[in-house]
Amino acid sequence: MDWLRTLALVNMMAFHFLFDLRMLNLLPVWISLGPWFAIWAKAIAGSFLFLAGFSLWLGHGTGFRTRSFIKRLGVLVLAAVGVSLVTYFAVPGAWVRFGILHSIALASVVGAIFLRAHWAVTLVAAAIAFQLLPNMRDPMFDGVFWVWTGLSTSLPPMIDYEPLVPWVAPFLLGMTFGQVGGARLMAWGPVHSGRWARRMAWPGQHTLSLYLIHQPLLIGLIIATQWAFSRIV
Repeated sequence: MDWLRTLALVNMMAFHFLFDLRMLNLLPVWISLGPWFAIWAKAIAGSFLFLAGFSLWLGHGTGFRTRSFIKRLGVLVLAAVGVSLVTYFAVPGAWVRFGILHSIALASVVGAIFLRAHWAVTLVAAAIAFQLLPNMRDPMFDGVFWVWTGLSTSLPPMIDYEPLVPWVAPFLLGMTFGQVGGARLMAWGPVHSGRWARRMAWPGQHTLSLYLIHQPLLIGLIIATQWAFSRIV
C-alpha cells in the first residue's frame, strides 16, 4: 500500500513540477502540455481517491474503529482548511475551495455508509456517482455553498477542484476493490522488506505531509535554481 501511495506521489510531484514551470513562464513556448496533461491530472487525483477508499476498507472493513476514523477525518479537515487559507492569500483569484483533501474527507464520510454494504452495492453507487449524477447539474447549485457538490453549472476559477460528484466514484471503487478481496494483494512479497523496499515505502507512509510541503519546496527550488543560473550567466 505504501508503494502505491509513493507511486501516486511521484506522479503528482512530476505533474506539479511541469505545472510550476509553465506558471512561472519557464517552459519554452513551443512545448505544449496539451490535453494529455489534463488527463494526467485527473488520473493522479483518481489514484489518490481510489487508494483512500481502499485504505478506508483496510482500516475499518472488519470493524469500524470510531476513534481512529474521527482522528483521521479531523486531520484531513484541518489540512484541507489550511490549503484553502494558504491558497486564498497566495492565489486569491483561483484559491482552492474544494480540492483533493476536501474531497477525500467528504468521501470518507460517504464511504463509511458502505462499509457493511455488499460490494455490488458499492460498485453501483460508484457508477451512479460517475455516470448518472453529473447529468443532474442545475443552476440551483450555482451558489458558493454548493461548490462541494459538483452539480453547479458555473464555477469560479480554482487551481484544484475535486467535488463530491463525480470524484466520490474512484473512492467507492477503491472500497469495492477491498470488498471483493483486494486486501489479499497486500500479503504479496517477502515477510521482511529489504532496505530499498523500505526506502520506496517511506514517502507513501508520509503522504499527507509530503502533499502539504511539496509545492512550496518545488517552487522554491525552481526560483532558487533560476536565480543561481542568472548569477552564473
